[in-house]
Amino acid sequence: MGRDKPNEGKGVITPRDRNITFERGTDFLVPYNEENINRCKCPLCPVQADSQCVRNRLQISKQEMENAPEGVAPNPENVPGVYCSEGRASCQDLDYGRQCICDSCEVWNEYVLKDANPNNHFCQRGRAT
Repeated sequence: MGRDKPNEGKGVITPRDRNITFERGTDFLVPYNEENINRCKCPLCPVQADSQCVRNRLQISKQEMENAPEGVAPNPENVPGVYCSEGRASCQDLDYGRQCICDSCEVWNEYVLKDANPNNHFCQRGRAT
């Protein structure tokens, strides 16, 4: 049974060697944290390449990460990425006609998001659920 399909039993499972759990039949849990922000490929995605909004938010999020205590992630509204965790992009100048690169992302691969619904273009469609 695929991860995006509900099942009868609820149980705690631990993806890979992470201390992250979720119940079967509920949302995927891709943590919004500094590690995933740093591994996220969204800022490099052709969908966002020409976005002035994304460029502005990248500057803001870099400053927030530099000034934040270790382990504290910046405000998700200022991070142009990790949409598989936080939801769709709020920037309105993205080009969804361009090829996404989700399948090249470490976060996408680690959390087996190819089996999620949606499984790409999270910036347009929202969280992996």
